[in-house]
Amino acid sequence: MSTRSQNATSFSEEVQRHSVHTLVFRSLKRTHDMFLSCQGMLPPIDEEAEKIKKLVKARDCYGLVFDKVERNKINMKKSQPSHPKSESLNTYKDNHLPIAITDNPEKVNKNTETSMVLSSPSTQNIAAANRLINHIMPKPKWHPPWKLYRVISGHLGWVRCVTVEPGNEWFATGAADRVIKIWDLATGKLKLSLTGHVSTVRGLQVSPRHPYLFSCGEDKQVKCWDLEHNKVVRHYHGHLSAVYSLALHPTIDVLLTAGRDSTARVWDMRTKANVHTLTGHTNTVASVVAHEFEPQVMTGSHDCTIRLWDLAAGKTRATLTNHKKSVRSLVLHPKVYMFASASPDNIKQWTCPDGKFIQNLTGHNAIVNCMAVNSDGVLMSGANNGSMYAWDWRTGYNFQRMQAPVQPGSMDSEAGVFAMEFDNSGTRLITAEADKTIKLYREDDTATEESHPINWKPDIIRRRKY
Repeated sequence: MSTRSQNATSFSEEVQRHSVHTLVFRSLKRTHDMFLSCQGMLPPIDEEAEKIKKLVKARDCYGLVFDKVERNKINMKKSQPSHPKSESLNTYKDNHLPIAITDNPEKVNKNTETSMVLSSPSTQNIAAANRLINHIMPKPKWHPPWKLYRVISGHLGWVRCVTVEPGNEWFATGAADRVIKIWDLATGKLKLSLTGHVSTVRGLQVSPRHPYLFSCGEDKQVKCWDLEHNKVVRHYHGHLSAVYSLALHPTIDVLLTAGRDSTARVWDMRTKANVHTLTGHTNTVASVVAHEFEPQVMTGSHDCTIRLWDLAAGKTRATLTNHKKSVRSLVLHPKVYMFASASPDNIKQWTCPDGKFIQNLTGHNAIVNCMAVNSDGVLMSGANNGSMYAWDWRTGYNFQRMQAPVQPGSMDSEAGVFAMEFDNSGTRLITAEADKTIKLYREDDTATEESHPINWKPDIIRRRKY
């Protein structure tokens, strides 16, 4: 036994003589020596394959432009009149001006020098490029700028959520002071305060068919308030952590909630039953929205993905992974069958029902917390540094940038915009902010297209960039 132990001891000492670093280095050296002889024996570059690769990339990036140019060439050849007495001039035009457009070809043909000046390749190429740009990226619609007209104080903590009731007479806000306050939309005066949550209120929705207000908060609670008696009539138990977002289905009595437990839950509004637990996200679900048509449920998460759900089956129908950072807000367009998502990298627009990517709205270089869109095609985004950007929905043109003024006595760091919503007319915007105030904006009636012109610089590639 002693001899075996001595052999084992000597063997272990022999292995431990070399460090891990030395062993790894030796392995690398062996690999290097093995392949060193093949260093100069790389296969020659296949020029035909390289050419095909470049053509595929060009078609992928500029396919729309190529197709439009080809169509213009065909149309010009069809519409171009024949001039037999000026064969040399036609040869010049065919070789140098494939998409030339002249005001009066008969006048031009009288003087060769004049025709060459009027149809210079640079002039024609610029004109053709402008036509292509206008076709691919239409000029944005003019929208009047927005201005602040009222600041409401009353909450004792960060205001985290806002909702407008269907009758457009009042709106409700929830805050870190655990209180839900109801305000008159016309005058901005406080009508009612509802207490019951024991932590920050993070989501509010008013039912369009019932006299109910739904709320959720960081206390894991989801409550249903009867607005005729101003008291809680139902609790929806099930979330394992803070509940960050809440939505009501527009046509059926279904309530949707989502939160920090990485799930979205579907509740029967009347029976309080947890119909579905939508699992699949790997991090906090920051936003949930409900749609009348497919997909009826959409969620955005801090795991950088957006999921479109089959409500009947309770399963994912599509996962959108284009965002590189956490998705904090989703918003549906009230008229167009589209939605938008907000993330610190950019804002993206998608079509329903399959989530086809349309374009990026870049420029809001901050953590975008919230968005709102009205029926006129104005998309507003609010960020944690207090900046608010106004966009034209169709073209993605950023026509206004605002910085929310901080309430006197607050620190500059308390300039975040946490939530925003348009009223039902789309003419007033309500924002919930970190300086404990609620701010109301409306369109500037004195603005005109001359006083606030569109400074539009189209970017063809932006629509195709992921």
